[in-house]
Amino acid sequence: MKQNKYDDVNFFSAYKKMERSVKGLEGAGEWHILKGLLPELKNKSVLDLGCGFGWHCRYAREQQARSVIGVDISEKMLQQAREMTNDSLISYIKMPIEDIAFSDSQFDVVISSLAFHYIKSFKTICKKVYDCLRPGGSFIFSVEHPIFTSRNNQDWIYDDKGNRLHWAVDNYQLEGLRETSFLTENVIKYHRTFSTYINDLIIAGFNIRTVKEPIPSKEFLINNPEMKDELRRPMFLIISSEK
Repeated sequence: MKQNKYDDVNFFSAYKKMERSVKGLEGAGEWHILKGLLPELKNKSVLDLGCGFGWHCRYAREQQARSVIGVDISEKMLQQAREMTNDSLISYIKMPIEDIAFSDSQFDVVISSLAFHYIKSFKTICKKVYDCLRPGGSFIFSVEHPIFTSRNNQDWIYDDKGNRLHWAVDNYQLEGLRETSFLTENVIKYHRTFSTYINDLIIAGFNIRTVKEPIPSKEFLINNPEMKDELRRPMFLIISSEK
């Protein structure tokens, strides 16, 4: 059964309080990098996989995208997205990402933010995205970095006073399920190596354009000094590719 943690009442309540949930894209430390990798969206057909509250969908329309479809497994996420959206050219579909079945060459741009580490088979997603993209179309996504996802305990190593000593990497080459904590207990993620992300894209037929391991901007760090430790290890991986 595909994981739908966001419809859990406690999990969703905690998620709504996160900086990126309250402030939207400007509250996401990696947004300035992801934004810079997006192609021209004017008159483009856009698909957002794991759209959440619909921030990226609304941004695409602000950039004059012709139409936008947001897909998410969570009814609570989509309810929030619909309440925040007043645009007939944005449509939201409740569906697991793994089950998408759009027409060949339906979209010009496919984007996804921090969703694929919840998906068991990235290779399957790559094939489906490749098929529904038009030739020359762009596929840009972010995931939690493999250095971040390698261990079940996805947290710092602390000293006896609670100071962060370092970030440990272990079982890196052992891909697969990780049972971890994020906002609440018992969250399932899937760890895969850096090379698997790259090679699955290549096998599907994509050309890799840009690979980024983003850090927060100086302005973001000034406004969020608690994020300074994000400079000590990569938390996110962003890849831009083209059909």
